[in-house]
Amino acid sequence: MKLIKWLDEGVRLRIQSEDDLWILSKICRSGSMVGMLSHRRDSTTGTKEEGRAKSAERKPMWILLDVIENYFQSFTDNLRIHGTIKEAKIDIGSHHTHVISLGDQVEISRSGGFQKSDISLIKEGMKEHSRTKAGLLVVENDEVMIFQVSSHGIRDLSQFSMRGGGKRLGDSSKIRKDFFEGVAGEVMMVFSEEMPLILCGPGLAREQFERNLIAIGAKNQITNVATSIGGRSAANEVLSEGLVDDFLGQHKLVKEIKFIEMGLKEIAKNGNIAYGVKEISDAAHEGAIETLVVDANLLRSDDKEEGKIWEEIVEEVNKSGGEVVQGSVDHDSGKQLLGLGGALALLRWKN
Repeated sequence: MKLIKWLDEGVRLRIQSEDDLWILSKICRSGSMVGMLSHRRDSTTGTKEEGRAKSAERKPMWILLDVIENYFQSFTDNLRIHGTIKEAKIDIGSHHTHVISLGDQVEISRSGGFQKSDISLIKEGMKEHSRTKAGLLVVENDEVMIFQVSSHGIRDLSQFSMRGGGKRLGDSSKIRKDFFEGVAGEVMMVFSEEMPLILCGPGLAREQFERNLIAIGAKNQITNVATSIGGRSAANEVLSEGLVDDFLGQHKLVKEIKFIEMGLKEIAKNGNIAYGVKEISDAAHEGAIETLVVDANLLRSDDKEEGKIWEEIVEEVNKSGGEVVQGSVDHDSGKQLLGLGGALALLRWKN
């Protein structure tokens, strides 16, 4: 996202990616005010006596909403903000929905200003590396799975399986070659030339697939890494085991997954780890937390008391020089984090 300017109690931003919409979905919640150029039918221009005629003219105008709720589905290109009109040329107090898409300029504010976790999330979204995307392909002899890696999750795009009786026909190598060439063509239609690609999987099939990509003119930057397993688990292994650190090492999602996986290993050996709000709170007040990974929704809980507790924890972690990672649950490791209550803390020493 691009910062236009900081306001007294908010910020004006230009939306540049789907990841920006995920961030806005956390910030534009009840209690926020969101303004943008939108359209509203002017009932004075219609012919219907009661209500707004469909033939009424839709006029462009700046509309500021008191947010009631928002609707966002991960990996989509718009965010719907529903609320009541606070400022506009017409219909003050009426309900309206902003549809925020890529390229839009929006103004977001809260009475008293943003909480620190909101400001942190906004600043994270402005960093170039947090927006880096990549195509991740798991390649096996008879199957190719295609994912997109964003800063908040892993999106399943396509899965191709080789059908037919290659072995029975005695020409399995040609069938596989044709299969890989066909999938390579699909990959070039899905990803632009600017999108870096990661090929992974067990065995050598990924190397043949890379040759097929190059042969049909792919100009993408390609990294080829071996994994110990296939399927979706291979995609998780690439991100959690640091197999592409030189490629995506500073990527927000990669860091998040690695921290969660480190935490799970510490739990298995009863190591330097804390989970559960009381245990994490105690560790934070002792200055013992090196890294806190917390579901971004926990910091914005509808339960104000719970939200306040987590804000205090984050404040303590920051004061002691620890790192706070606001995570998503749009990936397998994120779902494991939810199973632990939505947060875990890697400790400097055992509590």
